[in-house]
Amino acid sequence: MNTVVVIDDQVEVRDSFTAMIDSSREFSCVAAYPNCEEALHHLSDDLPDIILMDINIPGHMTGIDGVALLKAQLPDVHIVMITVQHDQESVFSSLRAGACGYLVKEVSSDALVRALREIMQGGSPMSMSIARMVVEHFQHRPPVPELSERQQQILQKLCEGKSNKAIADELFITVATVKFHIHKIYEALHVSSKAEAIVYMKSDRL
Repeated sequence: MNTVVVIDDQVEVRDSFTAMIDSSREFSCVAAYPNCEEALHHLSDDLPDIILMDINIPGHMTGIDGVALLKAQLPDVHIVMITVQHDQESVFSSLRAGACGYLVKEVSSDALVRALREIMQGGSPMSMSIARMVVEHFQHRPPVPELSERQQQILQKLCEGKSNKAIADELFITVATVKFHIHKIYEALHVSSKAEAIVYMKSDRL
């Protein structure tokens, strides 16, 4: 079973998300904290697969600040922001910091479980309102630069939710080679995360 940690300063939000997660047969909420500091203190014991975190939480760091520190301690953890904020700056700051998704707090139980499942399959879930805002942003970006055939193959597989290991196996190349090409793709698209690259390509195809 995949494990989840919730970080939000509001008790009712923590309780609501915990209940929704625990109602699933696939996921279990192992802890819930009111701020990043407490979560960081217990991270080595909790070892979650996924962290759901609010942006505006009390303490010495915001949720965005906490993303980088959490990823530094647990590089493979998937961090999804949960918030009522829809502004572009918050969304892109979260993605640049290392978040892989962005959900509004009004998400339903079924939608939350689908999002968690998508994360574990290598996807980058976003609530519809967030996704639309991100797409509109990228529609004003310059045309997609020319990528090599190999880069196009790898980017397509990223959009399909494939992991670096799965891509390497399917293309008969090493994981190191996949990472090299992904770095070059980020440079070409002027993005800094897999989530941004995926949204960039999806928006270009609309």
